[in-house]
Amino acid sequence: RLLTTPNDPEFLNGNLWGLHNIGQDNGTDNADINGPEAWDTITDAGEIIVAVIDTGVRYTHEDLVDNMWINAGEVPGNGLDDDNNGWVDDVHGIDAINDNGDPMDLHGHGTHCAGIIGAVGNNGIGVTGVAWNVQIMACRFVTVPGNGAGLTSDAIKCIDYARQQGAHIMSNSWGGAPFSQALLESISRARDAGIIFTAGAGNMGIDNDTFPNYPASYDLDNIVAVAATDRNDDIIWFSNYGA
Repeated sequence: RLLTTPNDPEFLNGNLWGLHNIGQDNGTDNADINGPEAWDTITDAGEIIVAVIDTGVRYTHEDLVDNMWINAGEVPGNGLDDDNNGWVDDVHGIDAINDNGDPMDLHGHGTHCAGIIGAVGNNGIGVTGVAWNVQIMACRFVTVPGNGAGLTSDAIKCIDYARQQGAHIMSNSWGGAPFSQALLESISRARDAGIIFTAGAGNMGIDNDTFPNYPASYDLDNIVAVAATDRNDDIIWFSNYGA
């Protein structure tokens, strides 16, 4: 039978093999997440808020702008904390590094992750996300320029903010820090609020049960540890930082 297929050019040309792999470019057939099969069931997650806790998100991107979360309690650009949540002009999220409400991505990593999650689908532009319609909340804590690192305290600010603002899922494509009780407790608060916390297992190709990689390795049942695989379903290993 026919499967639901978006008209986004990067999907149609086979570049998004992680969504639909038919063996293109020496890949392995079906080494993917079965995107079209899932889209036959649902493409719209418009009520779901996904917090991307990362380098921020380029919220003006043509394939993301229509799927950005909007804080209905905030008046854009008036320099006031209209909803009294401690953040000024946090229309799409926050920048925990500079303690302001502008989570613009200066690097690209968070925008890339946001596109995988929720680039607008079937709009004839660029790529499609797993969810064609979803709400992306941007929370910036990773510093750029620099070494691509962030403070644990800033990550906690983002996690707590996203929880307080009603996020349903948190995307955390980062890790490597030592055990932190404060970070564990912030994720536990998200757990108590019913929030799914996805975290990068790391790109080192090692057993996280033997060599923990936090936050993915915290013992909480709302954490989904995610490893990267290539177009042949083999684990990807990188020597540089990342998740």
